Formats: sequence, structure tokens, C-alpha cells
Amino acid sequence: MRGRWAAGIVPRNFSWILEDHLAIAERPGGHAPNHRKVRRQEEILWIKAQGFTRVISLMSSPHNLYVYDEFQLPFIHIPLSPNADLKIFLPELYAMFSSWMENGDKVLVHNEDVSDQLVGIMAGYLLWTGLLPSGPQAIAVTERLVSRKMGSNGRSIVAIVTNFAPPETPLKIKSATNSIR
Repeated sequence: MRGRWAAGIVPRNFSWILEDHLAIAERPGGHAPNHRKVRRQEEILWIKAQGFTRVISLMSSPHNLYVYDEFQLPFIHIPLSPNADLKIFLPELYAMFSSWMENGDKVLVHNEDVSDQLVGIMAGYLLWTGLLPSGPQAIAVTERLVSRKMGSNGRSIVAIVTNFAPPETPLKIKSATNSIR
């Protein structure tokens, strides 16, 4: 592929949570009624070109995961069902995020769309790791990172995380840019 689109296109609602380490976006190709195969391919090309080494799908269904295999892009499907017990789900997810980033992975997390739930999960992660000291600060910083306000669903996730025990060891990312934008 040559020309303007050779490097692909940025996935919709792409935002860095930890610059050069952890990002979120809408499902490549768009969510349900807006999903487009060509857009999905272009967005996956961009994800690869940016050096992401792991894509995490939190979608409850396995739709389109085969495409990551076709593009030889490592992925993990960790379905987040509407009935999931977040008190169990989130500490396990957060520990995986930390492990991957400490091993040098560049991680992109997506769900069907960039919902309050996904934004709340990311704010909770920043709080859980100790990168931000309080729930209100985690909410404010994450809102700035994703350029939108967080609704009650996201805020309730952050409230749940305030009761979690912190990780046994602080997050140690292998990079000079260890920053929250």
C-alpha cells in the first residue's frame, strides 16, 4: 500500500492515558451500526505503525478479533460483561496492564466505544497505581486526557477503586517518557 493512507488512520476517540505506554480508542472500524471493514483495516494499520505490541479488547463479544490475527497484531480478549463484578475484574485487569507495560509493551485498550465505563476504568487504573493520589484528581486528569466529562458510571468505577489495596510494587515503566499528559 502506498500514498496517503499507507500508515493507516487514527482510531476514533484515540487518547493516550500514559504517553507511549497505554492508550484507549473505539473498537477499530467503529462500533455496531457504524462499523466499516475498510476503516477497521486502516485503523489496524495505524495501530501497527505506531508500535503497539498488545491490543486488549474488553468487548463482551469476540467480533472481529480474527482481524488482529490477519494483521499479526497480538491481542487479548478480556470480555467485560455488563454483570461483571468489578471488585474482582479490575484488580486482575490492572495487574495485567502493569505487567505488560513493565515488560515494555505498548498497550491499546478498546471496547465497543469510548464509554464512561472505559474512561472510568482508566481513571481507576491511574488511581490504583498511585500515579494520582485521589479519586477526584484521577477523574479530572482522565477527563482532560480524553477531552470529555466522565458520567456517573465512570465515577462509580473510580469510587470502587478507592477501596482497592494498592499494587505490591509501584509501576515501573521502561521509558524516559513516564508521563501522564
